[in-house]
Amino acid sequence: MNIADIATTEYIEVDVGTRMGKVRSTFDNGNPKGIIVTDDGEYEGVISEREVLQSHVEDDAKVSALIKPSRNSPAPKVDRNEDVRETARVLIESNSKVAPVFENGELWGVISGDAILEAVLENLDTLTVADVYSDDPVTLAEDDGIGKAINHLREHGISRLPVVNENGYLSGVVTTHDIADFAIRKNHTTTTGDRVGDSQRLLDVPIYDIMTSPVATTTLDTTAKDAVEQMLEQDYAGLMVTPEDDDRVVIGVLTKTDVLRALTFTEEEHMDVQITNISMLDTITRESIVQSIEQVSDKYADMQVMHAHVRFHEHNETLRGTPLVQCQVRLRTNKGQVAGTGEGYGAENAFRVAIDKLERNVLEIKGITSDEEYRGQLLRKLNEL
Repeated sequence: MNIADIATTEYIEVDVGTRMGKVRSTFDNGNPKGIIVTDDGEYEGVISEREVLQSHVEDDAKVSALIKPSRNSPAPKVDRNEDVRETARVLIESNSKVAPVFENGELWGVISGDAILEAVLENLDTLTVADVYSDDPVTLAEDDGIGKAINHLREHGISRLPVVNENGYLSGVVTTHDIADFAIRKNHTTTTGDRVGDSQRLLDVPIYDIMTSPVATTTLDTTAKDAVEQMLEQDYAGLMVTPEDDDRVVIGVLTKTDVLRALTFTEEEHMDVQITNISMLDTITRESIVQSIEQVSDKYADMQVMHAHVRFHEHNETLRGTPLVQCQVRLRTNKGQVAGTGEGYGAENAFRVAIDKLERNVLEIKGITSDEEYRGQLLRKLNEL
């Protein structure tokens, strides 16, 4: 299936000279999936609400401060006749909800993740939430401040955080849109006079005051089709995953991006590896990343890797012009999920630290499995099984 009939010519466009304050208001008023940026009519890139929220660009700055395409970090582009699988990959690797669609070299329209999910909805009943969700969720307490939420969203490259009460039970969820909406509304009344210091106090506002509650949830055995239908109908980008018998306990998060990522899975001979923020690769290539992950997975022959996700995130700190980068490597395997995280100056250094931690975690799983197998053999010999 290609995207010729899925893409649309309806999209929001701004010039690189537009003030960031106006762009932030556009997200608040229309809640678009993304905005196309042009320079004198020529395509320059796409900006998402998450990028606007996580940037340190002031409202008076121009959009051009957030759009920096180059030969090494090109803005995403999709041909109108591209297939769905490759288009989903472009959306994920560019960390965007929409991508520009070109026809004969000219900007024609956009394609969104929602449009792809709607088109393939009937095929998603072969997957369950357990097949595609993200486990081990990062959570917030109700009295944590907005500043902490923003730091978690930046650090982990995610768009939503479950909120738990003093008993550890799920009580709400906070998203990048919740924070952006609150910040924009507050900024309308805190920009002059004796309230100019309220920006700092805004970061201390408890998450409880802006979180969404009650929370939309799903369970591991729910089909991806049913979960996506729920997200599309309720206009949610994600659902909290809970045990079937207790929706107070959060065990994971399912997002539309998780399902899109599943669409990129292949049955090719080489491991399917997804890289988020691929434009940050400097002295390391996709090929070497794949090779390193394969070498780690080969250390445990019984572990079959269905999919690998590598995510890079750039911090503000630099060393001789090289940014501090965080890298997360997560494998989805027949033995469950296993991950490794590391930081270093430059993408390659960060990846090397992360892959070392991943290897230790893989070997630990192998050791635990071996111990369990040995214990089982011993018990059987003792006729205790």
